[in-house]
Amino acid sequence: MTGQSNITNPADFVNPANLANPAASERHGKYERLIAAAKKENTIKVAVAHPCDEVSLTGAVEAKELGLIEPILVGPAERIRAIATKAGLDLTAVEIVDAQHSHESAAKAVELVSSGKVEALMKGSLHTDELMGAAVSKQAGIRTSRRISHCFVMDVPNHPDALIVTDAAINIAPTLEDKVDIIQNAIDLAHALGVEDVRVAILSAMETVNSKVPSTIEAAALCKMAERGQITGAILDGPLALDNAISPEAAAIKKIVSPVAGRANVLAVPDLEAGNMLAKSLSFLAGADAAGIVLGARAPIILTSRADSVITRLASCAVAVMVAAARRKSASASIA
Repeated sequence: MTGQSNITNPADFVNPANLANPAASERHGKYERLIAAAKKENTIKVAVAHPCDEVSLTGAVEAKELGLIEPILVGPAERIRAIATKAGLDLTAVEIVDAQHSHESAAKAVELVSSGKVEALMKGSLHTDELMGAAVSKQAGIRTSRRISHCFVMDVPNHPDALIVTDAAINIAPTLEDKVDIIQNAIDLAHALGVEDVRVAILSAMETVNSKVPSTIEAAALCKMAERGQITGAILDGPLALDNAISPEAAAIKKIVSPVAGRANVLAVPDLEAGNMLAKSLSFLAGADAAGIVLGARAPIILTSRADSVITRLASCAVAVMVAAARRKSASASIA
């Protein structure tokens, strides 16, 4: 995936609603710019699986009103309309595909991807396992040769760049081979978001290779694999501890000379537990927002949480728009 957005003057992308509140605009500045860049791309059709609560249905409608997506709602039609009426949402121009229950909603949403009717999936109020189970089904799923993995695109206050954290939601204990795909998915995502210099820090508890800590051995192997062209599109370094991955001062104190140390924009974690704790620590202790996307399937999958803010939900949709746009550009370039 090589498509990149052309982000020019960040001032162009400030939400007018925040002009009277500079603190609010600065707080979500990275997401504001991401959403504005996505609005310059074509609107994408998205199958929203089982949006049977007010939060998930409102998120899909808000993304539509912003011009990011054209949702196709998949679930119990009468129930969805009742929720919309209660929430004051207008579904007049929104297509609804009737499904009896959440499992059928997931299956029919995935089928819309398989048929080419939509370019992305979006999780509604069903459990993540239900949607992902349908997506990875050997019979009717949308798997590719690439391993499916999750990325958080995190807007951390007072940190200069957005951080991609992977994998914090799908792969519990990834093997070395799994991590090749997990990292490549994240690199491709970074390029789709317009990041020219992708710098991947492979995290561990320390920055030295130690045979007693398997994640340090794997980090060293992954870096060598990148040198051999088995991972492309980025500079990798590891093992790196979190502090010397994102803090130039910490990297300098440890005397780590590297184009990645202190400047990483992709953080590859050892396993799901570490990734989940890192992402939630940034969210709940540092006030970060975390837009979620699943990659490696035939279409990006937007994963949202009931606890997500409006801006985070919109940012997750914007990420999917940018990924879909990059895929179209890559496909066009291949044909040419």
